[in-house]
Amino acid sequence: MKLKLLLTTFLISVVLVGCGQDEEATTGDMDVKEVVNDYSTDEITEGSASITAEELIIQDENGQEKTYDLPKDEFFVSIAPFVNQTHPCTNHSLTGCQGEMVEETFSVHIEDQDGQVIVDDEVKTFKNGFFDLWLPRDKTYNVTIKHGDKVVEQEISTFESDGTCITTMQLS
Repeated sequence: MKLKLLLTTFLISVVLVGCGQDEEATTGDMDVKEVVNDYSTDEITEGSASITAEELIIQDENGQEKTYDLPKDEFFVSIAPFVNQTHPCTNHSLTGCQGEMVEETFSVHIEDQDGQVIVDDEVKTFKNGFFDLWLPRDKTYNVTIKHGDKVVEQEISTFESDGTCITTMQLS
């Protein structure tokens, strides 16, 4: 009887460990921010990827979809400043959205509502015309973008209901 109980306990343990390792391999070992960057910079070109306020969604060539949780304290936003052309967008497609100003350098200044500077740097857009940021969640920010003699200012926020794709920042 003891042997049967030991074998049963052992088999349950093996199954639980196996499930835990499988879960670990698909989510725990993956650096979501690195994967997002690899899609944005065309380091990963297979399949498609999009990103919401809460998760990264990757679809392989066979249509299989996997989702990965984003960091709990950081919010992803991708911004495509423009002069003439834009597109409506809520959640950024890392493999589909295309902005007007490709591989251009911008001066970006972002402050939170308390006046704390979050970003004050030169930023270059990727081949898709966007630049990516990870900002603290659940806040409102004042964003100023300059390019040559053109400037745009806009308020954005990083709450769960906010989109990750900003295509409304027209330089003038």
